[in-house]
Amino acid sequence: MAVVAVASAVWLASPQDGGSTPGGPEAARPAASGEPAARTTSPAPAPDTTPPVRTPAPATTPPPSHRATTPAKPPAPKRPAPPPKQSAPGGQRSIVIANHTSQTVWAVATGTAAYPAGRELAPGASTSLVVGNSWGGRIWGRTGCTGDASGHCLTGDCTTTCGGPVTPTTLGEFTFAAFDGMDFYDVSMVDGSNLPMYVNISHTVSSDPLTPAGCYRGACTRAVDCPAAMRATSGSQVIGCKPPCAAFGGDTYCCRGAWAGREHCVPAKWPVDYTQVFKEAEPYAFSYAFDDAATMACKGACYYRVTFGTS
Repeated sequence: MAVVAVASAVWLASPQDGGSTPGGPEAARPAASGEPAARTTSPAPAPDTTPPVRTPAPATTPPPSHRATTPAKPPAPKRPAPPPKQSAPGGQRSIVIANHTSQTVWAVATGTAAYPAGRELAPGASTSLVVGNSWGGRIWGRTGCTGDASGHCLTGDCTTTCGGPVTPTTLGEFTFAAFDGMDFYDVSMVDGSNLPMYVNISHTVSSDPLTPAGCYRGACTRAVDCPAAMRATSGSQVIGCKPPCAAFGGDTYCCRGAWAGREHCVPAKWPVDYTQVFKEAEPYAFSYAFDDAATMACKGACYYRVTFGTS
């Protein structure tokens, strides 16, 4: 998708922004409890005058109590914090980016004030971005970043200048006010996948094609089940799923030569249609370059929420 010239923007941090792990009260611990210690009655003196024997209680036995102590209930599991309420000045748009994965994600949005440094989001954290009404750009998440001067990350890497990430990376692509007051946006796995992602819309008369939980026509967002031949690894760790071109090469999977162009780049004619690896995980996403049915539209001054995570 074409990217419109970029307008400047600012990040607005949520209460959990800046990579801080969401706070919360310390989990309650069960109170100690115990039954009254048993008393052992010594036998009566025998006729031969043998003295009675006392069996002492174990040193760890708690003292007797007249009331049974009820253990405290275990703490409820932590849930990701809801994204902050969206708002933006007139002529601008709000984009919330939320991390619902179990790992830290460094979010990047091209053509914004966050470029090129990005924004660190701990699990459950979110942040908001305000951009111009004619903004166009891409949003993605980086994982396994070093945090040092090199800015190196295991996935979504773009070092210190984020014009675009290396493969494999899941992308959110946006073009605002593109035609007749319409925005166009999509989730793209053309360059493979490093994180599950879905996009919701609000502040619009358009209906959101996805539920707030990331489900689309009854199919919900899930992690990619990547074949071994397409896995991107770091040591023994699987860190992403490569696109067919990067995994296998050749004109067929790379849509080159006799396979170039919309008419000839047809995954159903490939030896194996590996685009289904991505479609089964995110049926609304671009799975190859000419998967145009995956483009979505939003009319008016739409707001967006980009979520890293599964349904």
